[in-house]
Amino acid sequence: MTSSLTPKKGGLAALAMTVALVVAGCSSGSDSDPTSSATGGGSAEGGSDANLAITFLPKNLGNAYFDTSDAGGEEAIGEFGGTYAEVGPAEAAPDAQVSYINTLTQQGVGGIAVSANDPEAICDALNEARDNGVKVVTFDSDTNPDCRDIFINQATAEGIAQVQVDMIAEQIGDEGQIAILSATANATNQNAWIELMEEMLAADHPDIELVDVVYGDDDDQTSFDKTAALLQTYPDLKGIVSPTTVGVAAAARYLSTSEYKGEVAITGLGTPNQMRSYVEDGTCEAFALWNPGDLGYLAAYAAKALIEGEITGAEGDMFEAGKLGEYTVDADGVVLLGDPYVFDADNIGDFDF
Repeated sequence: MTSSLTPKKGGLAALAMTVALVVAGCSSGSDSDPTSSATGGGSAEGGSDANLAITFLPKNLGNAYFDTSDAGGEEAIGEFGGTYAEVGPAEAAPDAQVSYINTLTQQGVGGIAVSANDPEAICDALNEARDNGVKVVTFDSDTNPDCRDIFINQATAEGIAQVQVDMIAEQIGDEGQIAILSATANATNQNAWIELMEEMLAADHPDIELVDVVYGDDDDQTSFDKTAALLQTYPDLKGIVSPTTVGVAAAARYLSTSEYKGEVAITGLGTPNQMRSYVEDGTCEAFALWNPGDLGYLAAYAAKALIEGEITGAEGDMFEAGKLGEYTVDADGVVLLGDPYVFDADNIGDFDF
């Protein structure tokens, strides 16, 4: 991920517009039964006989962020007449997605859209799928580039890191101790953002001290407990940054009923519906995200373009993505959705996802 990745002509749906997404519930897939119900059907527009059976494989089921992104994928697949399905593990372990990929390969799906729990652990399974004609789109969290056809990047790593550093610096007066509450220790995207945040803090914010990075494993209760432990371990803590929707909501939930409310800042990446009450009650001043529904929607259209042979994932390839417009593939098979958007008390009422 590099800052040279820029939005292409017509490529973004403005997040500043009101968004109303109908979130689809997750299927009841499990490690022992990697199956799910599917919706949609039929051939693509224009009478194509391409195999537009596309399955979404999030990091884990029951995660509000992926509920929303996968609902965007379902919307897109319904528009172009494909068949949508969603499967996934209950927990975001590094190799938990492998059995699902293997089963989807055996089933002969046309495409898989996956948010990787680990950059390496699922590579062999994905490449076997590709060898069998399955197109692989990663979104939200990438694998190594040689394990997929296209990566739908929500924003540049630099942009995501910068907005979080800017928010916490503003909220704590650019000085004091902070901690980071991340997702899993192996999460590709989280680790890239954290590394850049550390560099930005050291270079531009000498009076802010990052005292710890802890991992809530994208589990609500674990993240809640890690928040409590941070506050006990570091009594002078001024702020927590959580670059994960599960973590930031869990940390805000803890702070909202604690003595630290209004004293310790919480910011990071979250969804408006998760964070609304915490913004309204003053627990959280501001947080950021992209539109996860658009992320899933774009991933589905990229899979369609790959399956139909419109693109191969080569730099310079162009494809249409429904209501989002036209996108161009950048270097290393990366397609950029756009820039992060900051939500606060003045605008959070305009969004519903």
